[in-house]
Amino acid sequence: MSEGQNLVCETPICDFVCNYIKSGAVRLHMPGHKGRDILGVEALDITEIAGADSLYEAEGIIARSEKNASALFGSAQTFYSTEGSSQCIRAMLFLALMRFKDRCKGKLPKRSPIVVAARNAHKAFLMAAALLDFDIVWLWDERGDAGQGGESTLCRCMVSKERLDKTLSALSGSVAAVYLTSPDYLGGILDIHSLAKVAHYYDTLLLVDNAHGAYLHFLANPLHPLDLGADLCCDSAHKTLPVLTGGAYLHISEAVSKIAVYARQALALFGSTSPSYLILQSLDLANRYLMDGYQYHLEKYVKKLDALREELRSLGWFLEGDEALKLTIATAKSGYYGEEFAAYLRAEGIECEYADPDFVVLMFTPENGEEDFERLYFLIKKMPVREAICRRPPTFLPPHRMLSVREAVFSPYEILPTKEAVGRVIGPAAYHCPPAIPIVVSGEEICPDAVQALLYYGVCEVGVVR
Repeated sequence: MSEGQNLVCETPICDFVCNYIKSGAVRLHMPGHKGRDILGVEALDITEIAGADSLYEAEGIIARSEKNASALFGSAQTFYSTEGSSQCIRAMLFLALMRFKDRCKGKLPKRSPIVVAARNAHKAFLMAAALLDFDIVWLWDERGDAGQGGESTLCRCMVSKERLDKTLSALSGSVAAVYLTSPDYLGGILDIHSLAKVAHYYDTLLLVDNAHGAYLHFLANPLHPLDLGADLCCDSAHKTLPVLTGGAYLHISEAVSKIAVYARQALALFGSTSPSYLILQSLDLANRYLMDGYQYHLEKYVKKLDALREELRSLGWFLEGDEALKLTIATAKSGYYGEEFAAYLRAEGIECEYADPDFVVLMFTPENGEEDFERLYFLIKKMPVREAICRRPPTFLPPHRMLSVREAVFSPYEILPTKEAVGRVIGPAAYHCPPAIPIVVSGEEICPDAVQALLYYGVCEVGVVR
C-alpha cells in the first residue's frame, strides 16, 4: 500500500471524537444534551471545540479528511457538506459567477450572467438563481423534443452536444456556466465527455449535479463527471454511499483549481455555522470504506443487478435508464400505474425511492444483501405484465417568462387550486418532492397545458404572484 493510500485510510475526525469521549471531559459547551444518551449517538455529537477544526475554516482534522476524499475522487480539492447537495449546488453556482466576473475583468455585460441549464434541474438550482440573481436559458428534453411540444417526462432531459453548441453560439460572451443533472432521477446518464468539450470551446464551465452518482468514480470504467471533463460537481454521498443523510461532496477539478480559494466562502454563504459532526464523521469513515475493497465489491454487485435486469426483461418488463445502481421500471409500458406498483411493493415490505404515474425507481447499493434481490424478484415475478397503459404525460411549450426567478421568489404570493391558476404567474416553483424538479418555474405564466402537467404529477395547489 502506497503512502497516499495510507493517508486515505486515516479517519482523523472519527479518531478525534473517539479520543474526546475517552477523555471523560466535562462538556461545558454545546450541544445541550452534554453527551447523555437519548437516541444513543449523543456522545459522538460535538461542536467546534479546541482541536475539532471548523468546517468553513478547516485547517486541521477536517482539512485532512477532505484531502483524503480528494485523493480518492481524483479532484483538485473536495469539500464536505453536511447540508446535502443543495448546499453544494448553490456553492458551485457562486463559484461559477465569481470566475465569470473575474474573466470579464471589470467589464461585465449589462444583463445578468446566464446559466444554460437542463430543464430537469432540482429546485435547489432555482433557489440559487433567486439568491445569486442570474438568468437561465433552459435546455429542454430532446428525446421527446419537449421544447417543441413533443412527449416529455418530468425527470428526464436528454441534451445533445449539437443542441448545446447551438445554444451557446447564440449567447456568446454572457454565459457563466452550463448546468446539467446526470444521472437523473430515472437513471439516465448524459454524454458528459462530449458536452464538456462544447462548454470548454465556448470558454465556460460545466457544472454537474451528480447527486445520485457518488459511486460512479469507482466503477471498472469510471463515469463520474470529474472523470469525463466536468469542472465542478456535487455528489450526495448519502444517496449511494454509507453516509448519514445530509453528507455531500463539492468537487473542484484540476482545470479550475484556482477558484478553490473561494470554495469555503461559497459553502459558508449557504450553510449553517453549526455543521453536524455526526455527518462529518460518516463522511470521514466513508473514505476508509471506499478504500477498503469497495471497487471490487461494487463491480460484483453491479453484475448481480445487471442479471436481475435481464431476468425482469425476460419476463416482459420494460426498464428505463442506464445507471448501474438504479433499477427503474417503466410501469405504464408494463401495464401498471407507478403509484399502484409502488403500493403493492410497500404492502409486501419493500419501499421504493420514487413513483409517479409512469415509473417506479428502486435504488440499490452493495449494502442491500442477496435476500433483497430475491425478495424483489419473487414479488415482481408474481405480477403479470399487462397491456401497456396507452397515454402520454402532458406536455407544454416552453412557458412565457413574466418575471425573473429572483423577482418571482421574492414577491408576495397566494395559494390557489391549480385548476384556477391559468394565466397567473408562479411564485414559489411548482414541484412534487421527490423528485423536487419544478414543473413550472418561478416567474413563468401558467398555461392550460401546464395545469394538466401539474395535476398529472400530483401538484393540486400552486403559489401565484399577487
